[in-house]
Order: sequence, then C-alpha cells, then structure tokens
Amino acid sequence: MPCLSPRRLLLATTCLAAPATAQEATVLGEITVNASSYETEGTGSYTTDEVSVGEKEVRDIREIPQSTTVITNSQIRDRGFTSLDSALAKAPGMLVLNNDLGRSSLFVRGFEMDYLYFNGLPAPLSSIYGTQPDLAIVDHVEILKGPNGLFVGTGEPGGAVNMSLKRAQEEFGGYVTVTGQSFGRGRIEGDVTGKINESGTLRGRAVFAHDEGDGFVDMQENAVDVAYGTLAWDITPDTALTFTLSHMERDISPFNGLPTDGDGKLLDVDRSTTTMADWNDFENTVDDYILELRHELDGGGFLKFSGRYSTRDVEFLYAYAGSAADENNEISRLSWLARQYQEDSLALDAYASLPFDFGQVTGNLILGADWQQVDSRMYQARGAIAGSWDLDDWDVSDVAKPDVDYSARTETELERYGIYSQLRVQPLGGLNLIAGGRFTWYDQSSTDLVTDEVTDDIGENGRFTPYGGLTYDVTGWATLYASYTSIFQPQTETDAEDELIDPAEGRQIEIGAKMRFFDALNASVALFDLQEDNRAEVALGTSDYYAMDVESRGLELELSGEILPGWQVFGGYTYTEMKYVDGPMEDAVFKGYTPDHMLQLATQYDFGPGALDRLSLGGSFTWMSDFKSVSSQGEIEAEGYTVLDLAAAWEVTEQSEIRLRVNNVLDETYYSRAGSPTVFNFYGAPRNVEVAFTQRF
Repeated sequence: MPCLSPRRLLLATTCLAAPATAQEATVLGEITVNASSYETEGTGSYTTDEVSVGEKEVRDIREIPQSTTVITNSQIRDRGFTSLDSALAKAPGMLVLNNDLGRSSLFVRGFEMDYLYFNGLPAPLSSIYGTQPDLAIVDHVEILKGPNGLFVGTGEPGGAVNMSLKRAQEEFGGYVTVTGQSFGRGRIEGDVTGKINESGTLRGRAVFAHDEGDGFVDMQENAVDVAYGTLAWDITPDTALTFTLSHMERDISPFNGLPTDGDGKLLDVDRSTTTMADWNDFENTVDDYILELRHELDGGGFLKFSGRYSTRDVEFLYAYAGSAADENNEISRLSWLARQYQEDSLALDAYASLPFDFGQVTGNLILGADWQQVDSRMYQARGAIAGSWDLDDWDVSDVAKPDVDYSARTETELERYGIYSQLRVQPLGGLNLIAGGRFTWYDQSSTDLVTDEVTDDIGENGRFTPYGGLTYDVTGWATLYASYTSIFQPQTETDAEDELIDPAEGRQIEIGAKMRFFDALNASVALFDLQEDNRAEVALGTSDYYAMDVESRGLELELSGEILPGWQVFGGYTYTEMKYVDGPMEDAVFKGYTPDHMLQLATQYDFGPGALDRLSLGGSFTWMSDFKSVSSQGEIEAEGYTVLDLAAAWEVTEQSEIRLRVNNVLDETYYSRAGSPTVFNFYGAPRNVEVAFTQRF
C-alpha cells in the first residue's frame, strides 16, 4: 500500500503584507485545507474518500466500478465494535449469521466469505475456527461487493473484506479504554504509538486487549486476548519497510444455537435458553506476521513486495441439541463435536504500479505475481448421547464428558499462484477505462492420515479470469460506472455418478453511480446481477450433489459521512433476490439466509460550541424482512425484525470521555439466524447496556 498522508492537513499561515503606506500590516486568518487520506483514525468521520479493497493501490472510491463500504475508525469507537462480525452485522449489504463472537458466518450478496484480507493479503476463513480478528488492531474495515478474482483468482463470488491494520505514527499518542456490559462482560484495550528515533524515520506501535465474560445465553462465555506490534522504517526517502505481528487467543464456552420443534418451527422459549454441556470448550491461537516493502519510482510509480505468514491452532469439544424439541420442549439427544486443527499459511505478492502519458491519453499499468500455500491438518470425532433434557429447565449435570478418539484425520495441501495485470486509461476528460486479466495455477490435495489414501486431488493450470470496467465523471461530484468482474472456485464434491464437479464460475455485471457532496458526504446507488455457474449443491430431499447455476441480483443504496456540521450518518438499503436458475431446483430460493430487504442506519451528532459542546448523541436502526433457512432438511422460516440502539458520549476533559450505549432499546424479541431442525437457530441479544471510559495521552 502507498505511503499514507494525514486525513486533514492544517496550514496555519500568517502573512504580513509589506505596507506601501504607514497602514498596519494585514494578518490573514487560519486556512484549513482538507486532503484525502487512507487512514481514518482521528478524522471523526463516518466516511473516507479512499479505499484499497479489490485494488492493488489506494484509490478514490469513485474510481472503483463496484460497490464499496468502509467502516471507519470513528464508527468502531462510537458504536463499540470489538469483533469483526459485530461490525459487519451493522454494515449495509452484509449478513452475519451470528454465533460466538469471532465465530459467525459472513455473507455478502448471498454468498459466504471464505477469505479475509489483511493489508490486502489473503487469509483463509472458516467460521468454525474463530480466526476473525479483534478490531483493536484495525484502523478501518473495507468491503467490496461482488467477485474479487483479478488479484486473487479463486474464492466465493460475493465479495471481499479487507482489514487495514493500524500503522505506526510519528507523533506520540495513545489511549486506554475500559468497558463494562450488563451481561457481565468486561474489556480493557490499550494503544500507544510514536517515533523511536529522533528523526522519526523509525516508528512503532503496540496494541493490547483483554475481553472476557458472559453472553446472554446461560453457560455461554467468551474471552479473547490480543497483542499487536508494528514497526515502520523509512530506509531512504523513497523506500519504506513495515513489519507487523499480531497474536490472538480465544477461550470460549460455545453455544451452537437452539433446535426447532418437530414441525420445523422456531421455538418460543426464553432467550437465555441453552443446549450446552458443562464441559463445552473452545480454544485457539492465531499468529500473523506481515512484511511490506515499498519503493517509490521517478514519475509517480512504485514497486511493492509484501508477505504474510500465519499459524492457526484450534482445539474444541462441545455439545449441542441432537434432535428437534417435542411438544414439551424436551430433546432426546445431545450431539457433540471434537476437533483439533492446525494451519500454516504463506502468501507472497509483488507488483509494479506504473503511471504513463501517451499523447493526450493518461493511464496506469499494474503488473504483478502472487503465490499462496496453505497446509492444514484436521483431527475430528463426533458422537451422540441419548437421554431426555428439558429446554425450560436445563440440567446436564449427569452428562459425562466423552472420551475423544479422533477417528477422522485429514491433511490438506493447497498451492495457488498467478500473474495479473490491470490497465487504466483516460482517453478523454472524465472517462476512465479499466481492463485486466489474471492467469491462475491451482493445486489441492487431501490425504486420509488413517488409511494414507489421497481422497481429493484437484488442479487448474493457467485458468484465465477477466475484468473490465469504466467510470465517467458526469460532474465534479457525480460518477457513473459499470463493471464486469469474475472469479472461480475449485470444488471437491462429486455428483451422483461419482464424477468430480468442475470449478464453479462466478461473474457479475454491475452498474451504478457514486456521488460526493461538500467533500464530506458519499452516496452511491448500484444495480447488480451476480451469477455463479456449476455450483455444487445438494438437491432438496436427497444427499446427492448436482452442478447448479444460481443467481443473486438486486439494488443497493448507501450514504455515509457528514450531512450537516457535526452530524455523521452511515447506512444503506439492500434489496436482494436469490434463486437457482438451472438444475433440479430451478426457480427455487437459493439458500434463503439473506432477507429480500435489509436496512441499516446509524447516526451521531456532536453538539459543538455552546452549552452542550461536550455532548454527542447517536443511535442505529436495523430492519430485516422475513428470511428462512433452506437445506436438504427442509425450510425454517423466521420473521423479520427491527432493532433500535441508542448512544451518548460526554467529553470529561479534552483527553477523556465516557460513552454509554443501550442496545436493543425496545427489547425486541427476534431470531437473528435460522439454521436446521437441531442447531444454528439463534435469538438476537435482548436489551443490554455498555459503558466505556477512554483516557487518551
């Protein structure tokens, strides 16, 4: 990523006019110049002009011909987001199927994400392993809607989420925040940064966080510890090196959701109802190391090399409902799952960004190559315990912890590498044409460690992924755009004839407009048609996989930034229609987790000078239409819901503040997730209160 500039550049310029007469000198007032920046910390804004998600360099959001959303640092602070899933659950167009903090499933445009990105580098994602980051280490979160295949090659087509990690600053500063929550959770978070040598060419930053306590479900607990450090070194005026490391540990007593009744209807029970055993336990350790080297070239171009090495070590054993509930709210079986999982991942990327002028045509060329290797080992055991347990009076004191024998043991090796190019040209004022392509080589094999048999062996050689787009600046504040984006996903499933199903192919056409008002407010509207062909899906009522074509199309509206002095807003409306368009389930609803209508709106008002100059008030509003879970086990329907949150902040001094948040003010009772007849049916959180105190220095 390019060198970062301050969000607001303040030029306090005092000019003394040389008097031609004996008149007094004229003193000009302070001049404030607003400049764009990639970092959002300290801006106080709910928007930003620049993003990098889906690109190889930071660009103005109006230059990217796809929908983008940014959760700024001010939003993370004001709205009390600590985990990635809690933040994405409040982002327009995103759907989070909630679970324990850090273990939720993340969906965009109807497709579950299988990768996250840290400073643009990919990290495999599987919700069950709880590897999502704590937001203490994040400056802001960027969301791209639609396929991200040009610079990645493989993956799900819904979109991408990139964490822009906190950077070391030259100016000394930091904070400590202590938070308490009415369910019984507590958190402490600290951050300090500054220059290490006198010239400021070497800078550092350290972040820590500890969070633990109960959830609103009986017996559920969640704890996380985070340590983060980063160093930035300006080796020369044109060459910068950054090294970042992070360590995270989770310790959870996991809850896997409620069952339905025998007819597949969601239960009407207390929201604290649990299905856990006393011995439910989940622990993981996540380590990440990132190295970035950037060299500026004459003429405005640059070379960049970056690498990310990560390890994941996960172990868990937990029980959950193994049957639907009868008419007395009793279940007849507990299922349990035990797993050990280790993963080593290495991602390398190198590219050149080269601006050029050719007569009246200006443009930029990107040439690069990347390589990724992921080695993982998974041991698994599962079982069931027969009996009778009352959901209304849960007692599992007689349920013994099972002796775990890992009968399933699998090792998987994945290697992916590719070369890519992107060309941007501006043939005439206001019009930008974008074309790109990528060739990807992919190899994945899985070995059964019990039998030494290779169970999966798939590969692709030089598969081409095209990209095309255009933007047109209609005015100085409005841009029209259109794009064609694509991606593919190798698959290991076999059909009813035991033939390997070919890779799924995702492609999207999107048209829209992006607008910027008063250099402080961004708005966008988009129409999208996203299709994935050849997707391996189980047909309803069978256990067989078929290659099916699915479609997600809809409308998105988004608004973020300052609509009046001191008044920040962030939100949007999304309409999504999803269905199978081919195969044995043609015209049926695809998945169904995503509601047809989703509305998110958040606001914060700072009263400014006057009697209430230390006070700010805010809140957020979430509305979801009816939704359902669709699987081979049938359909489970859930009613739509509306949730209102309120917040207030008081600046005790210039360096300290108290924040109060009341979540679900109206204490709406609703299901936020529908799953299967036995698991993954979750209530949304009841009304709760959070108080946070921050001391800056």
